[in-house]
Amino acid sequence: MINLRNVTLRRGTKVLLDQASVTLNPGEKVGLVGRNGAGKSTLFALFNGTLHEDGGDFEMPKAWRMAQVAQNMPETDQPASEFVLEGDTRLAELRQRLAAAEASGDGMEMAHVYTDLADAGDHDALPRAEALILGLGFRVDELNNPVNSFSGGWRMRLQLARALMCPSDILLLDEPTNHLDLDALVWLEAWLQRYTGTMIVISHDREFLDAVTDVTLHIEQAKLTRYGGNYTAFEILRAQQMELQQASFAKQQDKIAHLQKFINRFKAQASKAKQAQSRVKALERMEKVAPLLAEAEFTFEFKEPNNLPNPMLAISEASFGYMVDGALKTIVQGVSKSVLAGQRIGILGANGQGKSTLVKTIARTMPALSGTLTEGKGLNIGYFAQQELDVLHPQDNPLEHMIRLAKELASGEPSREQDLRNYLGTFNFSGDMVKQAVGTMSGGEKARLVLAMIVWQRPNLLLLDEPTNHLDLATREALSMALNEFEGTVMLVSHDRALLRAVCDEFWMVGRGKVEPFDGDLDDYQKYLLDESKRLREEAKNSARNVPPEAPVAVAPVAVATPQPSSTPSASSAEQRKLDAQKRQQLASQTRPLKKELEQSEQRMAVIEKEKTALEQQLSTPLPPAEIADAGRRLKALTDEMATLEERWLELTEQLQAMA
Repeated sequence: MINLRNVTLRRGTKVLLDQASVTLNPGEKVGLVGRNGAGKSTLFALFNGTLHEDGGDFEMPKAWRMAQVAQNMPETDQPASEFVLEGDTRLAELRQRLAAAEASGDGMEMAHVYTDLADAGDHDALPRAEALILGLGFRVDELNNPVNSFSGGWRMRLQLARALMCPSDILLLDEPTNHLDLDALVWLEAWLQRYTGTMIVISHDREFLDAVTDVTLHIEQAKLTRYGGNYTAFEILRAQQMELQQASFAKQQDKIAHLQKFINRFKAQASKAKQAQSRVKALERMEKVAPLLAEAEFTFEFKEPNNLPNPMLAISEASFGYMVDGALKTIVQGVSKSVLAGQRIGILGANGQGKSTLVKTIARTMPALSGTLTEGKGLNIGYFAQQELDVLHPQDNPLEHMIRLAKELASGEPSREQDLRNYLGTFNFSGDMVKQAVGTMSGGEKARLVLAMIVWQRPNLLLLDEPTNHLDLATREALSMALNEFEGTVMLVSHDRALLRAVCDEFWMVGRGKVEPFDGDLDDYQKYLLDESKRLREEAKNSARNVPPEAPVAVAPVAVATPQPSSTPSASSAEQRKLDAQKRQQLASQTRPLKKELEQSEQRMAVIEKEKTALEQQLSTPLPPAEIADAGRRLKALTDEMATLEERWLELTEQLQAMA
């Protein structure tokens, strides 16, 4: 297990942990939470050995193998699959030993190494590495592409795959979802749920934490507090503790006030001096309950739009794309959509399918390749770019950004420097921060500045492309509340399911070169992603082994396939998709009771198996005749029940296979 006893940790002169103590048990899945700057990454540095405690004792089993995602951007011409395969350090070491044994002709050593390689899974190592790469959103034809040929976000996905490839007893993940879209995020959750070692993860995605953790470790005011349960359970327990602490503090303050009033009244009277002195001593001995020092919550709101044109935007037979090496590349085509006042639209789809291209075109940062986009009179767009620096100047400070924006708008809003300073203060830019260069700020601070600039513009259409990538949980909650109060229209691209659920009431899916409505909610989409991803990975494995290198099959291991030109009109395609969705829903309603019964059968069979094993062990020891008879009768009953359950299990399985 991992033990921290009265540990003190510093970064420079700042104390991040002050005599903190906690115990983490083997196999636990721990979510490490706290405000930005609270010390989460510093605690990770203690776990991985790059930092040492400044005081107290830290213990972790020396034999534990550790895996974590390297934070450096990989720079190598290695094929992607080979780069990830090297993440299995045990396998790499054995292959080096084998090469040395073959070079020296040491037959005995070769025999030992071959045995160890078999134990280490050498026979299926490459398929396992490829499955990780495909699961994280790469295409089959990219498996052997050089690592350097990918963009930064995709290279960090390869670093994540490399960490998952490494055999480990403890896995450290620091914001693993930052570079993932929803498709890859769903796959990663499923993988981590099967991980058998100890896992500690830092994340600002509450649904991800709920899905993969069973313990929450909270850093606040240089202390560590352990909570049993996932993030939602932690929120409930912490609220209860805060309420109790505040009630205890208030009660004690009343008692202190009463004692102090007696002391002040009678300390000068000789007849009451003794009683007054005893109350002074009682006050001194009293163990003080700390006042509740909860961190101030960050809140903001969007201003009421000056007008609400309806429709906001009309898109007719438009094609969206961009220039690649001097040639136009069409990503989506034949788009005919209307965006109405008050709509809350979530945009779904795999990376590379055109979500950001669609948003950028609507935001006027790139032109449509064909068709028309007709804007409503008075349309005012607030655009949050996926890369904050697309709209920020790294060398300028927040105040300079606001001064420039106020001059550009000249909307009658207050624009004196002090007014702008005060405004920035509402977004937690206070004191010297208003004069700090944006390029030196954290991702969360840049995101808050972009939000501040958007709010100032008083938009009636918000285009948000992954706005939560660098926001902590509290700021995400503030954004969710502000968007729900916003009276205009929202178009949101995000892998934060909690935000999508809270804000959006309809979804568009971008894929196969089209933009079409998605029939269903996020749970339907998540199930669709898992089913489709599994199917496409199986298809990918078969294709990878049957197709020569010069003719790769571009099968995407994600929910949306590579865009293909369609010969059918978009209307019939939409109708077909609606029919397919209805069939999926009908099939789901038919199979749901069968799957539930199947799951219950499996759970009961597992319980019976455990009880049978215990009874068999009991019967192998000397027992009184009466106990032997009871155990034998119970074992017979369990065996008969198991036979019945197995027969029913086979029937259910055949029914489900026939319906698939």
